[in-house]
Amino acid sequence: MNVGIIGSGGREHAMCKEIKRSSKVNKIYCFPGNAGTSELAENIEIDISDFIRIKEFSLSNKIKLIIVGPEKPLVDGIVDFFKNTKINIFGPDRISSQLEGSKIFTKKICETYKIPTAKFGVFKNSSEAITFLNKTSFPIVIKADGLASGKGVYICENKSEGNIAIEEIFNGKFGVAKNLLIEEFLKGEEMSFFVISDGKEIKNFETAQDHKRVLEGDKGSNTGGMGAYSPSRLINEKLEKKILTKIIKPTINALKDMGSNYKGFLYAGLMIVDGEPFLIEYNVRMGDPECQTILPKLKTDFLEIIEACCNENLRSLKIEWHDQKSLCIVLCSKGYPNEYNKNILIENFDKLNLNKGDFIYHAGTKKINDKIYSNGGRVMNFVSLSSSFKESRNRIYSHIKALNWNSGFFRKDIGYKVINE
Repeated sequence: MNVGIIGSGGREHAMCKEIKRSSKVNKIYCFPGNAGTSELAENIEIDISDFIRIKEFSLSNKIKLIIVGPEKPLVDGIVDFFKNTKINIFGPDRISSQLEGSKIFTKKICETYKIPTAKFGVFKNSSEAITFLNKTSFPIVIKADGLASGKGVYICENKSEGNIAIEEIFNGKFGVAKNLLIEEFLKGEEMSFFVISDGKEIKNFETAQDHKRVLEGDKGSNTGGMGAYSPSRLINEKLEKKILTKIIKPTINALKDMGSNYKGFLYAGLMIVDGEPFLIEYNVRMGDPECQTILPKLKTDFLEIIEACCNENLRSLKIEWHDQKSLCIVLCSKGYPNEYNKNILIENFDKLNLNKGDFIYHAGTKKINDKIYSNGGRVMNFVSLSSSFKESRNRIYSHIKALNWNSGFFRKDIGYKVINE
């Protein structure tokens, strides 16, 4: 079988590596891929928003399955676009993808279906929002409504920070903003909970905890993710049941009421407050870097899982996992998430001695004349599986040190809540 993977990040490299393990796969094409995927697949330089060219290429190259990595093509309706072809495409349709495409869409579902979430208000302009700030208590959370690559969320400790958030959102920092969301601040601990669905059956797809802030101690600007570990230290059977019963299943039912059967990964960003889960946000795809953290733990053939979802046969498949701890650290370009330089040579790959259970996934990289250069803010993901989070982190440190890329930086405290206790 020929398989297409849409995306160019660490998530897509991790998926590519897992798909490559399957005996069912013949050839993989990545749209557009990165330096890492070029070792496993053929990178195709087609813009991921050009659905017509992707479709034409897929048909002419006998691609039977397309896996969509990033959120924007899903929100823009790529699954609906491929509906009348003979190509299976893995991911939710346009209606279901609004769970990520519009935070207000999700909040209204929560309101209607009594899904636990933070109290919120929707504001149509800056004057309305600023008037609300004058009579509220802090901290509060201010969110851009649409897609913002994981960066459109502000935790505001005072009115001044709130004013800046409102101004930046309505001034178009994350695209045209018709509305913004202001939420109460929930005090608890975050957790990422993943499921996979074929439109009929839902199965758990592990848990993780990512670190969004750029600086140690979870301080500084929000990023796309500086690292993650799996499983979450919070998960237990009782909490899992609450998440499925109170949050995931009511959401899937809400979408069914709208005429949409959810197919694909669903990622619930949760706040756990005194043992009770509250929904912070949904992503309609695997998280990044959570995907890179979770997939190496997978025993079951990843391609078989995707096929089972496309064929609505997930119920008959048992998903098995390695019982190990996984930790991921993201190596970033200096300056990220603000301005940073691109096209910087990365050397010393020959000095990396990866043990079994150690992985490097390329994210913002490209290959020119067989040399690898940086091509983004988050450049590489180092992942290690072991019997303890501390051992995994130490092994990653040694690999980053051996790479010795002076134009990069990374957080040195990923997993601190599970390692330092």
